[in-house]
Amino acid sequence: MSDLADLFPGFEAKYIPTDEGQIFARIGGKGTPLVLLHGFPQTHVMWHRIAPDLAKTHQVIAMDLRGYGWSSAPRSDEAHQTYSKREMAKDVLRVIDELGHTRFALAGHDRGGRVAYRLALDHPGRVTKLALLDIIPTIDMWERMDAKRAMQVYHWSFLAQPQPMPETMIGKAPTEWLEHTLASWTATKDLSGFDRRALAHYRAFFNDPSHIHATCEDYRAGATRDAEADEASRAKGETIDCPVHVLWGEAGIPASGSSPLDAWKTFAPQATGEAIESGHFLTEENPVETLCVLKAFFG
Repeated sequence: MSDLADLFPGFEAKYIPTDEGQIFARIGGKGTPLVLLHGFPQTHVMWHRIAPDLAKTHQVIAMDLRGYGWSSAPRSDEAHQTYSKREMAKDVLRVIDELGHTRFALAGHDRGGRVAYRLALDHPGRVTKLALLDIIPTIDMWERMDAKRAMQVYHWSFLAQPQPMPETMIGKAPTEWLEHTLASWTATKDLSGFDRRALAHYRAFFNDPSHIHATCEDYRAGATRDAEADEASRAKGETIDCPVHVLWGEAGIPASGSSPLDAWKTFAPQATGEAIESGHFLTEENPVETLCVLKAFFG
């Protein structure tokens, strides 16, 4: 880590112990706590362009999810429970408890968004406001998987294949696979929207076989435990009890088809939302507008 650029100057670097290892977080600012959760195939670094401004009014806690970045990457169990969003949400609560907070605001992008909405469903009263960036619920992704969507997010089924097939294939050329994936989800279909120093962080994390395994397990859980959890919550009529704002890129992953807000009516019937000019990586492709929206929502 010492040879990588510090993109959060003035933020504390902290490891928080959990039952499955350690969670790494960058913590900065004062005020009400605001947790930021990244997506695949990134780390907490994806927030580097907007975290300093958010830290002017909040205590910002930018975490690496279990299996990502500098957090521990435990081997998964055969049932894929280790990387279920329900278990990963417990890591967030462990960090928050360690920092002495009870309630907190929460923003999640991509896989981090899936951890975030599962946490809000499972632990009502803990989250004060929830922002979800460029996702629709996991169950809706699977149920709406037509040919167009399947080509756009082929990695959902590829990474969910039994180990060690995807791990082995990606491990032959991890940097190339990472960069192809990042570029393919941007509006410009290249890497021009990313800071080269942030890319160095993503490459370092993704060149570790244990983390490649963890990200595959993340998606195996998505195809099994997470979809089952969503189905159960839907059957029970469970909804998120705090304000929810949904933000997506005009050229992002959920933008095709009906409005992402329609997909959130089941779990967040009062959700508000909007699209901005961006591909999938809102905080890096269009940090100015993303920051403006999040500051207005979180207050």
